[in-house]
Amino acid sequence: MNKRVLGKDLEVSEIGLGCMGMSHAYGTVSTQKEAEELIAKAIDEGCTFFDTAEVYGTAEDPHHNEKLLGEVLRPYRNKIVLASKCGIRFDEIATTVNKPLIPDGRPETIKASIDGSLQRLRTDHLDLYYIHRIDQTVPIEETAGAMKELMEQGKITHWGLSEASEETIRRAHSICPVTAIQNRYSMMYRDYEKLFPVLEELKIGFVAFSPLANGLLTADYHSHAEFERPGDYRSAMPQFTEEGLKENEKFLLWMKQLAEEKNATPAQISLAWMSAKKPYIVPIPGTRKVDRLEENMKASEIKLTQDEVKSIDEMLGYIPMSQVFGGSKIQKK
Repeated sequence: MNKRVLGKDLEVSEIGLGCMGMSHAYGTVSTQKEAEELIAKAIDEGCTFFDTAEVYGTAEDPHHNEKLLGEVLRPYRNKIVLASKCGIRFDEIATTVNKPLIPDGRPETIKASIDGSLQRLRTDHLDLYYIHRIDQTVPIEETAGAMKELMEQGKITHWGLSEASEETIRRAHSICPVTAIQNRYSMMYRDYEKLFPVLEELKIGFVAFSPLANGLLTADYHSHAEFERPGDYRSAMPQFTEEGLKENEKFLLWMKQLAEEKNATPAQISLAWMSAKKPYIVPIPGTRKVDRLEENMKASEIKLTQDEVKSIDEMLGYIPMSQVFGGSKIQKK
């Protein structure tokens, strides 16, 4: 698989692996054996970029994902780029499936979090460490200053922001150069394209999470009943309601036709479109299934011309589609 560079010098595979779903939000938790098989296949396909966070876990084990990856990725640690995140916790009092997030960007929180993540991930440093959501009660300059200290201590080598605005990016970058932002981005959620000029100006990479709109863009889901397992966030996502699925029928039919023309799948077209948009965009689709992972990774072999990208963009501007999940609610402290 080809490589891309985030920021000035962080080289990663063209497509990474978002590991959240192995532990969190999709109703089923991977066993260690399943995770080992998945990671081995990802490595075999040329993936070198793995993404987790301290809050990806289960009710029984809030840090399940980092612990799982610490064990499974250990044999490959010197061959991969490992990213994690800090700076949020869930509102455990909430009764909703998708619990609200409470940001915490205080320097003392960040410094405590990195030590826990390093221990769970069985490593002495992280290659990329994000503030998971922006804490509006803490100046971003203070958060950036804490990240700078962690870099000076060798605990992280690069840092980034998730779901950040241009103003926040600029202010953070002025204190400690930002390597990447990790924002939601897909054919159904293009709001952050407005950030492309500032990312190019400051030489910051864009790591795209939920690049398949939480799986809708695989075009394989046909009923809301598929998501009624306990803890499956998709049960509360607008694109997976019966109404949403109906609204998306024309859109997904078009995706299938587009994919057939390129001898690809809808998911591969979605990822290839994203990669063709900008050379600094790296999608991190997640999955628990080996065959789905192989499909996603082989999207790197699908090449779209700029004329094809322009044509797709034009179609996305007017083809009917439902609302799409825009992220967990941010709750004030």
